[in-house]
Amino acid sequence: MKIATYNINGIKARIEALLAWLEAASPDVVLLQEIKSVDETFPRAVVEDRGWHLETHGQKGFNGVAILSRLPLEDVVRGLPGDAEDVQARWIEATVVGQRAVRVCGLYLPNGNPAPGPKYDYKLAWMARMKQRAAELLETEDPVVLAGDYNVIPQAEDAARPEAWVTDALFLPESRAAFRRILNLGYTEAFRARSFGPGHYSFWDYQAGAWEKNNGIRIDHLLLSPQAADLMTDVRIDREVRAGEKPSDHVPVWVELAA
Repeated sequence: MKIATYNINGIKARIEALLAWLEAASPDVVLLQEIKSVDETFPRAVVEDRGWHLETHGQKGFNGVAILSRLPLEDVVRGLPGDAEDVQARWIEATVVGQRAVRVCGLYLPNGNPAPGPKYDYKLAWMARMKQRAAELLETEDPVVLAGDYNVIPQAEDAARPEAWVTDALFLPESRAAFRRILNLGYTEAFRARSFGPGHYSFWDYQAGAWEKNNGIRIDHLLLSPQAADLMTDVRIDREVRAGEKPSDHVPVWVELAA
């Protein structure tokens, strides 16, 4: 089962790029972030007509997450538990029904800038809620994949110029510590488990020639429960997608599970 995360940065602007990548990469499950669309205006037909099951949790103009799956989806949950007043569309989860059921959670973690400030407080509070949900999912003892745009640079090697990020919410010590607390519950960060080393990124700013200079950061992650980590056979960043027509500022990252 090939499971990918992809911050699409606007589904309507990049639907053709998404369809081309789906055809070329042949994933089984895709977790999208920043669809920037309410559920009713998501270009559902062009996706479903190609054989995809689709579940969305949209929001007008910004945020928004979705799950595309070649396999049936069950027990869909929209919204991260723990704060009934949080209306931002940043979390969706479902069970993918294949040879072995896998629980997938798609997330778009808050950016948090400027920090310090209320946006950073929201980021850290959101991560605390995510940690609680991640712990609950471990108790099921099922394969679980937490995938998405984490807006966290875990280590200095995950940035081409780490010195440029020292005051940014993505790289502040509190953000990285909150990320580690989730990992330390018992999750495996799929890409780093293969020890690819520095120089691998999933986001490049559109400005200042960041792509051409490979001035990127790695903020799109897949965290695997022990049961999912035992099934991992491969993990990759689809870097070449960034060079396509009307690209997102992110590229897909995927993991292959023997499930």
